[in-house]
Amino acid sequence: MTLSEEAQDRLADVVELQPTKNGELQERWGMESGSEVHQYLESELGDYYFRDDNSLIRATAEAAELVDVEPGIESDPDDEGVPSKVRVPELQARIVAVLAGPDERSESVVSVLHKLRDEYDVDAEAEDVRSGLQSLRRKGVVEVEYRTVPTFRLAVERADLEVAVSD
Repeated sequence: MTLSEEAQDRLADVVELQPTKNGELQERWGMESGSEVHQYLESELGDYYFRDDNSLIRATAEAAELVDVEPGIESDPDDEGVPSKVRVPELQARIVAVLAGPDERSESVVSVLHKLRDEYDVDAEAEDVRSGLQSLRRKGVVEVEYRTVPTFRLAVERADLEVAVSD
């Protein structure tokens, strides 16, 4: 299956963002709906992606070899799938930098937002922070604890995680 330049670029997004959801790809690709993303994946990238047990979108090994992009997560095979390296957008990298560690009390989206504003003087919205935390959770970097509101903390020691900012 020969891929167009657009399909190769979008496949690179799947490799980089995995595990991901329709909504994340919809935003990246400027599409109108999740069903439009699904239709594109099926028609153009069907041989190069799959959905895991949690219905998250992942690239095949062949896809990762086909495009010149680092995978979004890398794990140490001896560490039960806990990521050792992630490639994430800048906001998510900053979230990792300020978020409570694994042995600290988990914190709310609003708490993380305030820390980001204090540390980086960013003008992020709470929904952007929530989305970033959920994306990091899907990658296994962040864990959620449900109290009155969902709260978050790192699932891995900050020193054991290499974070690279994706383009």
